[in-house]
Amino acid sequence: MFKLVTPLVLIAALAACSTPVDRRQANGGDEYTNVSIEPALTIPEGLNTPTYSKEYDIPQYGKNVDVALVGKKLDIRPPLQVLPMAEGTHVEEGSDNIKIVVESIDSDIELKNELYSVLKDYLSSKSIAVLNEDYEKGIIETDWIESQEVLDTSFWGSDEVYTLRQRYEFLVDVRPHGRSGNLLINLIDHEESYDGTLQDIILSGEDKQRYTIDMLNNAVAYMSIKRNQAMKAKRLRESLGIDISIINGTASDVEGEQASPSYWLAQAPFMRTWDRLRIVLPEMGFEIIDMDSNKGLYYINVTDDSGFWSSLWSEKKLPVKEGSYRVVLKEDEGEKTTRIYLHDATDKPLENEVVEAVYEGFSELMQEDRKIR
Repeated sequence: MFKLVTPLVLIAALAACSTPVDRRQANGGDEYTNVSIEPALTIPEGLNTPTYSKEYDIPQYGKNVDVALVGKKLDIRPPLQVLPMAEGTHVEEGSDNIKIVVESIDSDIELKNELYSVLKDYLSSKSIAVLNEDYEKGIIETDWIESQEVLDTSFWGSDEVYTLRQRYEFLVDVRPHGRSGNLLINLIDHEESYDGTLQDIILSGEDKQRYTIDMLNNAVAYMSIKRNQAMKAKRLRESLGIDISIINGTASDVEGEQASPSYWLAQAPFMRTWDRLRIVLPEMGFEIIDMDSNKGLYYINVTDDSGFWSSLWSEKKLPVKEGSYRVVLKEDEGEKTTRIYLHDATDKPLENEVVEAVYEGFSELMQEDRKIR
């Protein structure tokens, strides 16, 4: 079959007729590998030995250098570098594989589920089929990934095509605490063929590392995009106000009922309410001294010189005296709401009148939408 080929394409095809194996070798011959070492210049007796320049001396190689890597066996390609481009990632290189350490960036998202989903989405975006997967073991094994390169083209015949086929295995290993984990990759199958003929290729450790680094970098770059999108979405969610209501308690027993303290009810889960309070409490004039998210505790100090109290109470006496206090958060399971209590330094609830008096200014700040920076 006759093919129509433009002169530019024809010239490019003729100039680029080299296999991937050729590209890893230096241009020109390798006659230097057969060079013999000549003895040093013999100086007749009675004459001085000339001073030799050491400018072109070849440094002594180390003990671990493979002296057989010369000529056609020497790979001249520059090494690939692992690029931990995604937020919360860094590299650990082992002797047998490449490992990316991934830190959790959102406590609301399970790290293992995030990594597993990102890998599957990346493979799907590249139309790479998954042959085997095991979520419990954190294993994703790809089907054959095939790439072709035309090395020579003909007017009358078929193209000479170099085909590369590979299969990879991704491993997701998250530590028991769930805040960090490892993302590993292995090359498990490799085939190369030229013009339909399977090539007898034995990959070196360096070759396998190059392929795995390239695939891993692509996956981590995709993770970077997804994590940036997730962080932007989280900032947007956190910028929105949280609805607050006051639940009035009883100051003393009423008809045999036990007294209950007043509290503020946030229409948001624990962590979102916790993060919001880190912004709102200082704006109210509460100085945060310490905090413990595991116990849902903010340790705060109150002074009477803040702009918030002045604007809220004008010349009136402050409803909260100067001193140390605690803000206590308790999540309502299954309700996606969080109760907020105001306690004194001895961990006793403040008077209901005080909690109810602070509510107006507190709810205004909690419900205010914020700008995203």
